[in-house]
Amino acid sequence: MAIVPGAEPWSSDGDSVGILVLHGFTGSPKSVRPWGEALSAEGWTVRVPRLPGHGTTWQEMNRTTWQDWYAEAERNLRELQDRCAHVFVMGLSMGGSLALRLAEQHGASITGLALVNPAVHSERPDRFLLPVMQMFIPSFPGISNDIAKPGQDEGAYDKIPLKAAHSLSSLWRLVKDDIAKVDTPLLLFRSAQDHVVEPSNAEYILSHVSSTDIEEVVLADSFHVATLDHDAEVIHRDSIAFARRLLA
Repeated sequence: MAIVPGAEPWSSDGDSVGILVLHGFTGSPKSVRPWGEALSAEGWTVRVPRLPGHGTTWQEMNRTTWQDWYAEAERNLRELQDRCAHVFVMGLSMGGSLALRLAEQHGASITGLALVNPAVHSERPDRFLLPVMQMFIPSFPGISNDIAKPGQDEGAYDKIPLKAAHSLSSLWRLVKDDIAKVDTPLLLFRSAQDHVVEPSNAEYILSHVSSTDIEEVVLADSFHVATLDHDAEVIHRDSIAFARRLLA
């Protein structure tokens, strides 16, 4: 299956600090590569994987599950753990969901989490019908490019593959069931205006993790894909400062 130009995985080898950066649902590494490049400029080792089913076609994504996405994230985490003394996990939207799950399973070996508009549930009215709809309807209109800054493209699908969306909801349930296991230092960025992930997601995460080192940053001038939006530099600056502080 051909990969859409710009959706390729990206990596950079640096010192003994490793950072895993995860993209969102139906998105691709294109949405977080500038973030990864900013982290790499610090001399750190960075991995930005393409999660299975992403960056190709939405039909292919409908043949994947959250276990496939998690397995690729975990594979990259283990690779960084093998070569680095300190490892951070950072993610956008579903990438934040996967980062939380990694912290639930590997928390002792993760130095810190930095999440941008992470999701653990949806308030969409049709969410209750998803278990049935995904059996008969292949897709819904997409939710891509929720970006305030003109001229940006995250490289996401223009459709929501419903079987994959149903699987994502299963991941969310697991993350919420085990969220008290997360005691890793946490930096959470939340867009003041987000047309994809509701504010209740950040509220839930911040009030249910066991982390004692928590910081929330509200992004005043960005929509959901804040990593490509007006506040991208804030994300770069603050996540770098967060990592430096924990490393010190």
